[in-house]
Amino acid sequence: MATPEDRREAVPTIEELEAHLHSGATPPSEWKIGVEYEKPVVTKNDGESVPYEGESGIGALLGEMLSRYPWEGVYERDNLIALHDGSASITLEPGGQLEMSGQQCDSLHCAAEELAKHIAEITAVGDDLGLTFLATGLVPKTRLELAPWMPKSRYDHMRRIMAGTGTLGHRMMLQTATVQCNFDYADEADARLKFKLAMGLSPVLVAVSANSPVVDGALSGYKSYRAHVWSDTDRDRCGILPFAFDTENIFGAYTDYALDVPMYFIQRDGELVSTYDKTFRRYLEIGHGEHTATMEDWKLHLSTLFPEARLKTYLEARAADSQSSELMLATPALLKGILYDSDCAAAAWDTIAAWPMAERMELNERAAKDGLQARAGRHPLSEYARELVEISREGLVRQAAEDGDGRDESIYLDRLEEDVRAARCPADRVIELWQSEWEGQVNRLIEYCAYQPASVRDFTLPTK
Repeated sequence: MATPEDRREAVPTIEELEAHLHSGATPPSEWKIGVEYEKPVVTKNDGESVPYEGESGIGALLGEMLSRYPWEGVYERDNLIALHDGSASITLEPGGQLEMSGQQCDSLHCAAEELAKHIAEITAVGDDLGLTFLATGLVPKTRLELAPWMPKSRYDHMRRIMAGTGTLGHRMMLQTATVQCNFDYADEADARLKFKLAMGLSPVLVAVSANSPVVDGALSGYKSYRAHVWSDTDRDRCGILPFAFDTENIFGAYTDYALDVPMYFIQRDGELVSTYDKTFRRYLEIGHGEHTATMEDWKLHLSTLFPEARLKTYLEARAADSQSSELMLATPALLKGILYDSDCAAAAWDTIAAWPMAERMELNERAAKDGLQARAGRHPLSEYARELVEISREGLVRQAAEDGDGRDESIYLDRLEEDVRAARCPADRVIELWQSEWEGQVNRLIEYCAYQPASVRDFTLPTK
């Protein structure tokens, strides 16, 4: 027997599920950019990950932010699990990593102001609670078996499922941190080009942002261990999607892909109901017990897919490690310059178009291991990255979004360009220091990665 909630909405057709992606079409004059910033949280005294409970726990951190700043709280079973203000939100990843999902901004200058404000807030509260926020793509010290779990039912389901979908799923949940960026598309043809580019550029994004060489207190052999973790998290829902490169009807292809990925859950009366015994396609056909499919179920399902780029009613690029404040806006800038200028998008695709499909599937892992020294064919990724930075810079200059000092958004590429020309990623600096003056002491890395209050100008300054 169907519940009242199920009866409110007819079972959608596959055509209606595909139409959901079409509904995201946005005129270029209204295009925005949204950036999501994840940060591991550790204790100042020993650098270990922070549990939810306790006077200086993650729950207390959210509570202090709620009391000091104009946020509203989101609760689950009496636990404060998120904050929002109507345009941005602060949420928790499974291991207590703090994520800021920024507002939809007209320019990266807006994002820079928002990020500076966010860092000022969290560092002020963190100082009072004895907590530190790390500019790194992976929790460097706390071993997996000792990592805390946040009290969210979504993560309870994912924890059980990921125990059987790969060997690194729990590491992904508890230890990784990324910077993601969201882009609009004009129509399906534009979405196809942007999706193809975001997917195709993934190895370059991994390489330029690689910032997680240390795991469990030791060098891992990877420059982006975070990117490596995704290689064995859940092959049904992660990685490079080959259809991105050869499909005209990208919305139809993505819908078909999503229909055949095993579901996690649906939500009914505020509770999550496990549906992992079936794909969404099967759920659409037969339902789940007394429940039948709704469009809200589809939207929730889309949020549980984790390829290197994914489609909702916008495009989300997911390939970069979390960064220092100086570089946090660099990968969003790199993509904005390319994706929001048609000539630059075409030039960027020409740069990587010759890569064979088999190499695309392997190159992310090589980039995770070797950073900008990884080779695509006869050339290191540093050469492709240099060309792509130049293309993006031209795109940002053309877009002509200026700050109060008359500077366009290409300023956010300056530090990245400096690194790329030297064929160095953030992990290269960490590895050099680890093997020299730090003498393998993980607490020196934690001191190095700790966020400090930042001004907007800090996001554009080159390294000394």
